[in-house]
Amino acid sequence: MENFDSTLLVPIGIIALLLLLSAFFSGSETALTATSKARMHKLESDGDLRARRVNVLIRDRERLIGAILLGNNLVNILASALATSVFLNLFGGSQIAVAWATVTMTVLVLVFAEVTPKTAAIARPDAFAMLVAPLMRWVVFLFAPVTRIVQLIVRGALHLFGLDVSKDSAVFSVAEELRGAIDLHHSEGRVGKEARDLFRGALDLHEIRIEEIMVHRKSIEMLDLDRPKEEIIQQALKSVHTRLPLYRGDPDNVLGVLHAKDLLRALWDSEGDVGGIDIEEIARTPYFAPETTTLEEQLDAFKVKQEHFALVVDEYGALMGLVTMEDILEEIVGEIEDEYDSPVQGVRPQGDGSLNVDGDVTIRDLNRAMDWSLPDDEAVTVAGLVIHEAQSIPEVGQTFSFHSFRFKILRRRRNQITAVKITPIADLAD
Repeated sequence: MENFDSTLLVPIGIIALLLLLSAFFSGSETALTATSKARMHKLESDGDLRARRVNVLIRDRERLIGAILLGNNLVNILASALATSVFLNLFGGSQIAVAWATVTMTVLVLVFAEVTPKTAAIARPDAFAMLVAPLMRWVVFLFAPVTRIVQLIVRGALHLFGLDVSKDSAVFSVAEELRGAIDLHHSEGRVGKEARDLFRGALDLHEIRIEEIMVHRKSIEMLDLDRPKEEIIQQALKSVHTRLPLYRGDPDNVLGVLHAKDLLRALWDSEGDVGGIDIEEIARTPYFAPETTTLEEQLDAFKVKQEHFALVVDEYGALMGLVTMEDILEEIVGEIEDEYDSPVQGVRPQGDGSLNVDGDVTIRDLNRAMDWSLPDDEAVTVAGLVIHEAQSIPEVGQTFSFHSFRFKILRRRRNQITAVKITPIADLAD
């Protein structure tokens, strides 16, 4: 190698500068793609100007990434070309100069222009993003014409392979992204089960129909107007419910809803004279809701109509069940019990790790209580799930295995499964 030429200090200095620019582009790419849009939005709402600049940049990530990659490739290629020139000068035009230039630039770019800045950026993406945003917005502006042409070429090429990368072609909804983030944080131990269930419940309101959580008609306590008035009032006062549907003749013929407060007020006004009370007159107009209504829609309807109680009907107008405001809220916050509620029965843990479950227990409630993931797409209750999977109405004593659980039929009344023993198959293996 010939004596070192001092004129090479200038290209070496330029190479160092280009490596710094490469590090800037690499770190900016990592920080701006890893930063949380939610946190940036919150900071911008609090008046942080730096967060607003970041939000402007990441609003069009495709243009941002195009500008960063364009800048990064320009400086890296230019640095490599200058390094080759320097080594050719040092080695007198020898072929080994190219090999030395390649090895040297590979190490320098990898260590100082890629790994180091990206590691620093991923460790503090929000702070790094806000730091580089002021300069990066000028880079994006200057490269905008070129990146636009590149975008068109890339989209055209991908379109030939049947790939749609337009802004409206998102695969996952916002709710799915939030649900995935919550499940991830729960698996990492940063979000508790109660908080996870609360978020899940709120996100699922638009997917669950009221028929999935309603009290079935066979479990509704109703008052028959054909019965003696004294008997009706006595039954209403003994009930644990404050709202009771009134019917005449056929339970589908609901004429009103008797509210306990209205009954007590009428008793007070009549000074306890039962004969002076007209039950139909003090009854409230029943509110009917289609069984296909989602919980989100029903919750909105309750708020608009200022109601807390709805009778659920099918497409033919037949009574299917009832749903209350409390039922919907329990899908979010879990079971709400007051002094008149009984503890939830129907799920009884056994000493061998199995559960004895009543057939009418809903799959959603069971999943929430046990942190399981039994499917609820084809059935609402445990009994419905067993019948769906068995494709028949099983006999007492029959056992089925599906979805990593073993189901044994304990009790059956006519065509209704009333009790099932559920055992996780993993526990059997142990």
